[in-house]
Amino acid sequence: MRTQTVEADVVVVGGGLAGVSAAVAAARLGRQVVLVNNRPVLGGNSSSEVRVWVCGATAHGNQRWARETGIVGEMYVENQYRNPEGNPVYWDDVVLDTVRREKNIRLFLNTDVRDVAATGPDDARRIESVTGWTMGSEILSTFTAPVFLDCTGDGLVGHLAGARYRLGKESQAEFGEEWAPPEPVREFLGSTLLFYTKDLGHPVKYVAPETAIDITTTPIPMNRVIRSGDSGAHYWWIEWGGELDIVDDNERIRDELRGVILGIWDYIKNSGKFDADNLTLEWIGNVPGKREYRRLIGDYTLHQGDVVDQTVFEDGVAFGGWSIDLHPAQGMYAEGAGALQRFSEGVFEIPYRSLYSVNVENMLFAGRDVSATHIAFGAARVMATCGAMGQAAGTAAALCVEHGTTPRGIYTDHLDELRQTLLRWDAPAVGIANTDPHDLARRARVTASSTTTRVAAPVAEPSDGDPYDAYDVYDLDVDLGIVLPVDPRLDTVELLVSARRDTTLSVEVFSTGKPQNVVPAHLEAKTDVVVPAGDERWVTAHVPFAPDVPQNAVVVLRANPDVAVRLTSPLPAGVLTLVHRVDNDDQNVQISSEELLVQWPTKPLRGRSVVFRAGPDTRALAPERATSGYHRNHGGPNLWASSPMVAGRDEWLRLDWDEPVTAREVRLVLDDDLDVELNTLHHHRTPDEIMPTLVKDYRVEVLPADGGDWVTVADETDNRWRLRTHPLPDDLGALRAARLVVRATNGSAQARVVALRVQE
Repeated sequence: MRTQTVEADVVVVGGGLAGVSAAVAAARLGRQVVLVNNRPVLGGNSSSEVRVWVCGATAHGNQRWARETGIVGEMYVENQYRNPEGNPVYWDDVVLDTVRREKNIRLFLNTDVRDVAATGPDDARRIESVTGWTMGSEILSTFTAPVFLDCTGDGLVGHLAGARYRLGKESQAEFGEEWAPPEPVREFLGSTLLFYTKDLGHPVKYVAPETAIDITTTPIPMNRVIRSGDSGAHYWWIEWGGELDIVDDNERIRDELRGVILGIWDYIKNSGKFDADNLTLEWIGNVPGKREYRRLIGDYTLHQGDVVDQTVFEDGVAFGGWSIDLHPAQGMYAEGAGALQRFSEGVFEIPYRSLYSVNVENMLFAGRDVSATHIAFGAARVMATCGAMGQAAGTAAALCVEHGTTPRGIYTDHLDELRQTLLRWDAPAVGIANTDPHDLARRARVTASSTTTRVAAPVAEPSDGDPYDAYDVYDLDVDLGIVLPVDPRLDTVELLVSARRDTTLSVEVFSTGKPQNVVPAHLEAKTDVVVPAGDERWVTAHVPFAPDVPQNAVVVLRANPDVAVRLTSPLPAGVLTLVHRVDNDDQNVQISSEELLVQWPTKPLRGRSVVFRAGPDTRALAPERATSGYHRNHGGPNLWASSPMVAGRDEWLRLDWDEPVTAREVRLVLDDDLDVELNTLHHHRTPDEIMPTLVKDYRVEVLPADGGDWVTVADETDNRWRLRTHPLPDDLGALRAARLVVRATNGSAQARVVALRVQE
């Protein structure tokens, strides 16, 4: 046995997506980071050991423009390119490569932290070190640093350090939560094991082992949907342990879950109710995927009202969009649905104060141990949201080291710097405008080669193999909503329609409430349009709406069985289509249908638009949008979009300064269509391995202040990344202009740029 002491700036314990994102974030800010994980692979519940798909704010497509950016976003996009089949083993390497390429990270796998040295009184504890045992190598390592992050999921480091935490369900009275029980109850969301099947092409028998549980003696066949073709995370409902202690009873829970899987497989193979002769059981998990245990207490506890009402926090540093997803404590043996879900009307914010300990002064945390009630935790616990929290916490840890302060000190003295740093790194945050004094683009005049000045979806010619051709003409048998940006005003909407007989089409315009929301919340204008009988023709709806600030609007076409509209693809920038009907594709789930988000899904016509033209001209896609911040749809698309590109003609976005400036790097944020869900195991398949909206080939050029021609400082081809950073040569000198020249995209007709930053 060997012992060692490892010193670092930041120690992160836990190698799930929260810990990975935290470690990478701190390392990219120049800190020396140790990442300690007790398993042989990274990724936590998403790893090949457990195989849960990575869900986040997109909520399987229910939320709009909600996919995470930042470090989690990078891994999503890379997995889409490398791993279009959704192989969980390939995903392991996407996560591992993300960590390995950071030279400031020292990774310790198979290292189980089981001892924490902490000092100080109960209300002001301080961690001095954590110690872990590396299995196989027989190494005992003591890790020291000024700042520690507990990303263990179970909150183990915090527990051993004396941090305050919560277990189970709070009472309704404590936080005024409608969905909480009348009295506190020590119950949890249970753990899950998954299994994979394979079709061998010939009959395969199955003899159930003695440990298989006969599920016909349980409520499972009556209350859960079992299909022979399903495997993996389709069986998320194989869940148990909510009435036990998730940690103390972990082995018992695993054995019960495994016994039920074997019993389900026996039922599928041998009951005669399924077409399963050629199927074999290829894989069963042996590491329970935990959902809930300790929730560490921070300076703020996120609660149900914050999720449902979408509380705006001065210290918002991450966001979620998953439903408040509550499972019965009995898990798979419960008589009712496997989950009860309630959505917010758009993404909700997570405050920084929920990511550091109230009583351990040098500890941050992220992931399943977030400071939240059981109810709010139901929405914040999914892995991409955990990764968003991790990037925020890791960024804060790096700033703690830089400023020699505590996590609470970052909140009191450096909060704006934290939020601006997150924005600079394109982290998953919402509602943060660019106020960075070091971004020289904010002082520049912004111009472009061309700009899309009309929000419109033109008629597209049908193409061979287009799966949507059959839906080119769409009967208006339900209400449809056209989401579009309004800046500065909306006067008219022209529609290409046909009618079976003379009729009238009702058109209404709604504002959406919160800037990040995409639902018809408040009626702003309405009109009736006469539609004569006959083939397609353009009709005009006069629906004036002039908001004080740029924002999204929803143009609602009320159902009329005598009218048909034309559909087209792809979607224009800043446009979505809503369908007024409840859409639920998981029969094991009961979803609250009171929310507008659920009543107006995008999934039925995702990627398609009603053919329309909005007037007058818009500034929603103007060049200056690329220097405003936000980085996602927030009261509008917040990006520059050129006119349709023409072969042989480049498009450019340019910055000019009145006085010479000196810069160190150019940062680009390119549009990778955040409305597209990129689930790691491809629960919803997206055909594009590279997002078509991404700029593909480009140059970055600068104009020296002392005269001369443009100097190329970066020349990229085959780009498939959203965030690109290009250092400027040390001997470049002062500049008077900079520009991004776009030669090609990955398929989009326009060049689209979310942000062009020049950092001093």
